[in-house]
Amino acid sequence: MKQRLLTDRLVIASHNPGKVSEIRDLLSQFELSTQSAADLNLPEPEETGTTFSENAKLKAVAAAEGSGIAALADDSGLVVPALGGAPGVYSARWAGPEKDFDAAMARIEKKLGPKASREAHFVCVLALALPSGEIRTYEGMVQGTLVWPPKGTLGFGYDPMFRPKRFSETFGEMHPPKKHQISHRAEAFRLFTADQFSDA
Repeated sequence: MKQRLLTDRLVIASHNPGKVSEIRDLLSQFELSTQSAADLNLPEPEETGTTFSENAKLKAVAAAEGSGIAALADDSGLVVPALGGAPGVYSARWAGPEKDFDAAMARIEKKLGPKASREAHFVCVLALALPSGEIRTYEGMVQGTLVWPPKGTLGFGYDPMFRPKRFSETFGEMHPPKKHQISHRAEAFRLFTADQFSDA
């Protein structure tokens, strides 16, 4: 399998242990040596973008410039149309500095009330920043429904309250191999791997 990345080293531009673990799982089939931004003591850039793509690019570029090697960033979030698209790019901020996603999920439930549509989708944008300055992005999405109360202790973030379409389990109840087949992050990774790796 031929790699189109410039090196066999890659920085995962995240300080979120759950996200880093999931990205490492998705990259495990490739011969890449990965380190997270936290492993390298890189600072967390302020996410000032107004879209998932802008924030992913911002994080990838910061990690690539700080490390001198290719960096892959993920910006993702839960989009609830009945809440005007919230929490969206502010999904992590809704959990506060303590990253209390139980409180964030309760906040969503309270805002929705008993009659609002419970349709929602997760979005993931991956940004690959190369030391040359080149940036590429890949976007994945998964549609689903919000459930209450949250179910399951697997995954992270809003996973326990999100049930993907055509499935009876929430992401919080799904074991990683199953989730990695259908998630928004998995879809973005399919596009990334198709672009960056080939059988030639």
